[in-house]
Amino acid sequence: MPIKYLKTLLTPQDRASRVTCLAWAPNNTKLAVCTAERVVLLYDEHGKRRDKFSTKPQDPKYGKESYVVSDMVFSPDSTKIAVGQSDNIVYVYRIGEEWGDKKTICNKFVQTSAVTRLLWPADDTIVLGLVNGKVRVANTRTNKSSTLYATESCVVALTSNVSGKGFLSGHGNGSIVRYFFDDEGSGDSQGELAVHPCPPCTLAWAANGVLAAGCDKKVVAYSRDGSVLQTFDYGLDPHQRGFSAAATGPSGQSVVLGSFNRLRVLNWNPRRGLWDQDKPKEIENLYFVTCLEWKKDGSRLCVGTNCGGVELFDCCLRRNIYKNKFEMTYVDLSQVIIRNLSSGTRVVLKSSYGYEIEEVKVMGKERYLVAHTSNTLLLGDMLNNTLSEVAWPGSGGNEKFFFDNETVCMIFNAGELSLLEYGNNEILASVRTEFMNPHLLSVRLNERKQRGVENNKKLAYLIDSKTIAIVDLSRGVSLGTISHDSKVDWLELNETGRKLLFRDRKRRLHLYDVESSTRTTVLSFCSYVQWIPGSDVFLAQNRGNLHVWYSIDSPESSTMIPIKGEIVDLQRADGKTVVMVTEGLHTVTYQLDEGLIEFGTAVDDGDYYRAVAFLEMLEMSPETESMWKMLSRLAVDARQLHIAQRCFEALGDVATVRFLHQTKQIADRVEQEMGGDGTEHYRVRARLALLDHNFKLAEMLYVEQNALDEAIQMYQELHMWDRCIALAEDKGHPELDALRESYYDWLIRTGQDEKAGELKESQGDAAAALALYLQAGLPTKAARLAINRPQVVGDDGTVRRIAAALIRAGLHERTGDLYEAFGDRRRALEFFCRGGAFQKAVELARSSFPSQVVQLEEQWGDHLVQQKQMDAAINHFIEAGCSLKAIEAAILAHQWKKATHILEVQDDPAAAKYYLKIAHHYAATQEYQLAEQLFVRVGHIKEAMDMLTTAGHWEEAHKLAVRCMTEQEVVDLYISRAQELQRDGKFREAERLFSMVQQSHLSIGMYEQLRMFDDVIRLVAQHHPERLKETHLHLAMELVAESRFSLAEYHFLEVDEWKAAINMYRANGMWEDAHRVAKAHGSDGSQRQVVYMWARSLGGEAAVKLLNKFGLLEFAIKTASNNPRFDFDFAFDLARLSCKEKIPEIHLKRASCLEDEGKFPEAESEFIKGGKPKEAVLMYMHVSDWANAQRVAEVHDLDGVPEVLLGQAKVCLQQKDFQKAEAFLLRAQKPELAVKFYKEANMWSDAMRVCKEYLPKKLWALQEEYDQEVFKRGTRCVDDLLHQAQQWEQSSEFSRAVDCYLKVKDDVHPAVMEKSCMKAGELAIKFLSAERAVEVIHVVGPRLTQLRNFNAAAELYLNLDLIKEAIDVFIEGEEWNKAKIVAKQLEPRYEDYVDHKYKEHLKSQGRVESLVALDVMAALDLFVERGQWDKCMETASKQNLKILHKYVALYATHLIKEAEPVKALQLYTQYGAPPAPQNFNIYKRLFLDLINLPECNGAHNYNTWAELRNFLLQLCQNLSRSAQVNSPAHEEFEQMLLIAHYCATRSAARGVEQLNSFAVKLSVALLRHTELVPVDKAFYEAGLDCQAVGWENMAFIFLNHFLDLCDTINEGSLHALDHSDFIDTDIPYEVPIPTNVCVTDEQQEKIREWVLMVSIDRRLEQVLPRDQRNSYEASLVAAQTAVRSSPCLLTGYPVVKNKLEFSSTGKFVNKDDWNKFLVVTKASHSPECQDVLDFISKWCGGLPASRFSFTH
Repeated sequence: MPIKYLKTLLTPQDRASRVTCLAWAPNNTKLAVCTAERVVLLYDEHGKRRDKFSTKPQDPKYGKESYVVSDMVFSPDSTKIAVGQSDNIVYVYRIGEEWGDKKTICNKFVQTSAVTRLLWPADDTIVLGLVNGKVRVANTRTNKSSTLYATESCVVALTSNVSGKGFLSGHGNGSIVRYFFDDEGSGDSQGELAVHPCPPCTLAWAANGVLAAGCDKKVVAYSRDGSVLQTFDYGLDPHQRGFSAAATGPSGQSVVLGSFNRLRVLNWNPRRGLWDQDKPKEIENLYFVTCLEWKKDGSRLCVGTNCGGVELFDCCLRRNIYKNKFEMTYVDLSQVIIRNLSSGTRVVLKSSYGYEIEEVKVMGKERYLVAHTSNTLLLGDMLNNTLSEVAWPGSGGNEKFFFDNETVCMIFNAGELSLLEYGNNEILASVRTEFMNPHLLSVRLNERKQRGVENNKKLAYLIDSKTIAIVDLSRGVSLGTISHDSKVDWLELNETGRKLLFRDRKRRLHLYDVESSTRTTVLSFCSYVQWIPGSDVFLAQNRGNLHVWYSIDSPESSTMIPIKGEIVDLQRADGKTVVMVTEGLHTVTYQLDEGLIEFGTAVDDGDYYRAVAFLEMLEMSPETESMWKMLSRLAVDARQLHIAQRCFEALGDVATVRFLHQTKQIADRVEQEMGGDGTEHYRVRARLALLDHNFKLAEMLYVEQNALDEAIQMYQELHMWDRCIALAEDKGHPELDALRESYYDWLIRTGQDEKAGELKESQGDAAAALALYLQAGLPTKAARLAINRPQVVGDDGTVRRIAAALIRAGLHERTGDLYEAFGDRRRALEFFCRGGAFQKAVELARSSFPSQVVQLEEQWGDHLVQQKQMDAAINHFIEAGCSLKAIEAAILAHQWKKATHILEVQDDPAAAKYYLKIAHHYAATQEYQLAEQLFVRVGHIKEAMDMLTTAGHWEEAHKLAVRCMTEQEVVDLYISRAQELQRDGKFREAERLFSMVQQSHLSIGMYEQLRMFDDVIRLVAQHHPERLKETHLHLAMELVAESRFSLAEYHFLEVDEWKAAINMYRANGMWEDAHRVAKAHGSDGSQRQVVYMWARSLGGEAAVKLLNKFGLLEFAIKTASNNPRFDFDFAFDLARLSCKEKIPEIHLKRASCLEDEGKFPEAESEFIKGGKPKEAVLMYMHVSDWANAQRVAEVHDLDGVPEVLLGQAKVCLQQKDFQKAEAFLLRAQKPELAVKFYKEANMWSDAMRVCKEYLPKKLWALQEEYDQEVFKRGTRCVDDLLHQAQQWEQSSEFSRAVDCYLKVKDDVHPAVMEKSCMKAGELAIKFLSAERAVEVIHVVGPRLTQLRNFNAAAELYLNLDLIKEAIDVFIEGEEWNKAKIVAKQLEPRYEDYVDHKYKEHLKSQGRVESLVALDVMAALDLFVERGQWDKCMETASKQNLKILHKYVALYATHLIKEAEPVKALQLYTQYGAPPAPQNFNIYKRLFLDLINLPECNGAHNYNTWAELRNFLLQLCQNLSRSAQVNSPAHEEFEQMLLIAHYCATRSAARGVEQLNSFAVKLSVALLRHTELVPVDKAFYEAGLDCQAVGWENMAFIFLNHFLDLCDTINEGSLHALDHSDFIDTDIPYEVPIPTNVCVTDEQQEKIREWVLMVSIDRRLEQVLPRDQRNSYEASLVAAQTAVRSSPCLLTGYPVVKNKLEFSSTGKFVNKDDWNKFLVVTKASHSPECQDVLDFISKWCGGLPASRFSFTH
């Protein structure tokens, strides 16, 4: 957290003037500073002093200096300040909200001891810390204080947590006490948290722990449980003093501690889970920090000092400007301040979970904030200052936010819609939808208050494009789903969420009532719709009309207003509602009826009087009438009878008005007589229910009040006799019979004979009922009664009367039923036929008149044909054998397939005519194949052909023709038909026919005659591709002849003859087209060439303009100049007209052409005109015409004269005429060239002569070069160098002499070279400067070293004090003693260097034995590198244990990698297992490799397991004596020891037959250790062992689970593994997955077969055996009590009772098992079992005493 100085608020004094306390207001607008003079200064947020006030003592008589202000704190609303004083009082000052408000004392709390510290966590609660150790709480509302808790030591510090729901108190004895008002679900305890080493005067409660500091210069960080997390000790810093103040950042992630001249910042590191310290901020002359206060938004830190100074610091991680409108200050990783640069308003965005805020965005018309952390999402409304933070796992930033609703944010992410209410820290709802358009969502959150509804939150959204879902968000339930037949493109709920408007793609507007789930289509062709804000009124536009629904409960009634434009907006303000409509270029407003709108609002608010007042102001209209109806219903529901009566009066419903008036009279009478609300009386409620047609409710109300007669009277008045009698029967009314008689009399009296008959029938009087039915003219009911009860019919006359009545009514079928019932079957058959009831007639004829069945079937079919039921008639005609009628019926019914099937079985020639009808139908329906078959069947081939050709089915027609005609007839037919089509202009059809008879040339000729060349090309490509190019060219030439150049171009280009197209256009002067073709199809060169030729054809200025247009002027000039076939006139013309600077270049090109032609004088003239006389000179030089060359050079190019001379000199040199060459070179003033040529000719004397005469300064260099040349010649030259060196030496030119000696290099005679080196060294040491001598020795030394003269080289080095070089020479010569002597005597600091080199030498020589004496570690490393592990171990064993165990670990690691864990175990058995943490992984790997060994559970493996067991015991004993005791690693090795012991004991038991059960139990017990033992191997071995001893239940379960594990291992995941068999056991579920299965496929298959066999037999119950605990017998944990038993050391099973204890270790064995093991061991003399007993004795400190235990 960087801290940056801003300004000084209060200038420090030059004396002690302590600032006693500071306080920032929670609203961040005020800072209070209390000075040593006990005056409180008030500053604004920018650090400007705005106000002040003085504090007062408790008792004025002691004076103003009788106390000090110990602490000060603002109230949560920032309007009050509590001041704690040393004179045992706390004053609360009201400072107001504005600057300058009067300061008054509103509370004072007198205490028994001095106040030291204050906190104000809640509105009315102040926490006080006192000198006497008490922590008290003061209530500003009651002006009383009480003690929270008391200690024996002074309160030196108070601090609250980040939320303010808890606080810490620090005391003089070092104790830190924690207290919670609300632990917020943390579960942390109250009371003493920790004891600090010194008084914790500086105390901070951060988000992740507590920091305490004091005078001991230490900062201790405590965790939530009071344990020490970190300690920062600054005692070694001489400039550090004790800590005097601390402040916690608002987010709790940073803490600042103040001391002398220094501020320290500690930051919480969430990744490490520890505190990090920044570099301390040193502030000179700050002196002691007395108080620190962090601004509540985290942006400022205020520091008070002992000298009275107050400094203001800026605290922010970074600050940036967002879109030039907002300043974002990151005061912490989890807190950001956003300030609007224009308005100055600020919002603090903070993660309450302490997560780092990654990025902040301002969205939604610059009103809403969006920020992400790693796990949460933060949203904020800057206008209302409402912030939210919700859990939001990482989504990659793909969310889409919509801010159309001011109360809720809609977030779309991966097909899910989440709703977040601003100010709420929980997601309101999440639903799945793919529709992100805000117009397809509607959210309403408490937008209008409703009667009886406190929390109204509803959502409507699209599930798919045609389905709407409505959800109650407050209750989390679905309110309905609307399935529509068309896609929905707009929807919106009203403000109360009771109604939903939605519109579909067909522009239909629908209104949905959420409560009743009814939907109404209210408008078609809807282009605009909107709810009017603040009401339940909506409007919509339909073409040229504006519709307004003032009453949504009557959607059929709307007010229509004609408009001429489109609605663009709706505005409601100042008591007016206006619709904005654009009509052309103008906007017109239409005002709506505010009274009608207000009516709906009044109804929703429950103010029915105001609703009546609004309606009485309106004239009656359909809309008003619907509103009166709605209000009447609401008034009746609310039992406001006078309102309801007024509504029905307005509606003109006199009867209801009278009814309500009577009801109101009853209510008033009840109120007068009984008091209370008269509408609650049962009679009033029953009448209102009656008004609502809720008769059951009215009946219930009467019956509940025992008013049965009133209920019966109600039904009688309503003439509801059925309910009346049912009620009387139900309640056992005494006058039930009288009621029935009254009902019957009333029915007769009112002429309801039918009801009377039904009544008599129900009473069992069938005769009377029959008479009443006939009297009422109901023969059907009479016939039914007669048929059902034949005894009622007295004689045939009654039957005839009924039959006559039925006949008169035309009910012939019922008449037939009657006759059939009474045995007259012939008449029954007659009337069945007359009534068209042929079904009954046929059934009756089959039983009574079989000969008439066929005739009836035909009549039935005719009847159905008359009834136009052709489908049904077909089968009846078939049954009657009338096939032709069946065919006609099938045709009429359009059952063509059925008609065809019937035809196929007919032999009647008359049926042939139907083939053509059906064929024509199939032809009409384009089922040509069926039609063709039918035409062919009746011989109409020509008609079939016409059909197929007309339909374009040429192939089918051709096949038919081939099948039915000769080949020539087919060809002639097709050609003639094609020619007809050609004459008719149907060329495609004609072509098709020609092709079908292989006459494609006729098609080609037809198209060529018609000049339809495209079709010609197409057919040639199709039938004669080899002639396609020829055809294209032929057509192109014809088109050229016809001057149809564009078509000709097409054909040229089709065969890639674009050059021919260009030439065509060139020949006809059509240069634009030629250029176009060249540009489109040719290369750039061809395009430029066309333009060039075009310009050449134009000439003059026209050519220049053309070339400039295409940017090819330079190209044209270049082309003209480079083209020898043309003269250069065109190029000169172009250059003179447009580019005169090109004229010399053209001259040069022309000169080059003349030169190539041998016309040298003309070429010379052109070169000179082109300004290149040098080229003329070179031309003459090239032909060796030196005279002309020199002439031209002397006249036109003087600088070229030397070059001519040089050329002549080269010619002379080639001719070996050196004198002339030298003369030419000297004339050319090139003596260096003369020297060069002489050197090349090895004429060194002449070279020296010329150099000495003309180049004396280069003579020395030439001499040097000559010396080198001499040196290269061999031994003789070496002698020359020696001789010359001696001469230089004699002349005292020692430097040159040394150089000569150094030049001597003779590999053949090393003695000469050695002598020269020695001589050079001697001269350099004696006569040259020190620097030069060092240079020479650095050259000579390596040469002597190379010559193996190490002593001489070293001596030279030593003469110049080059000690290091001399030592290196001795080392290179392996003169180690001399090197050591030199280092020891002359430069002791190189002794280590010599030793190091000597060690490296020994290493490289492999002399390890010698190296051991010098560096044993290096020798051991060398053994390791060479793989000589035996020698390494032998050598290491002679060293200390640390070295030994290091190389033991390396060797063990090597063996483990080589898959030899047994050898590694033997290694540790030999050398021991140290408890070093760095070896733990080796031990674990060693254990796992051994436990994974295959087939290692036999008796012969005992030694391996015993060795592992002993090794782990030794390790655990070593750990118990080390710092790792009781560590997680120690516990893990103890578990490994137990597993190894089980494995060893199992192997020992396998060797003795009597102990087989022990081995099986140990295999079962190992299942609880499958975190370490391979799970598949454990279950496999346990299953096989159980199977071997006959424990088949357990064997089946274990082996079945083993097979599941095999499948799981192959899949790589345990998620699908079934653990149901091991519920309530201690066998773990979450275990490591082995890489491979422990057994072979054959073994797996064998197990699988056994499991399958057992499963099929079903002779086993798949349940694990249980013991007396009702738990799995091998489980240590009891399933019901969760009590954990100890495992038996011999079997691994739980020791429940009859136990023996090893008292020293707390281990147990089952007594019976122990005794059996002892007996068997003694009897069998098994050394392995005896070894197990010895190990147990060693492990447990001796064997247990033999005694009985009765504990269970």
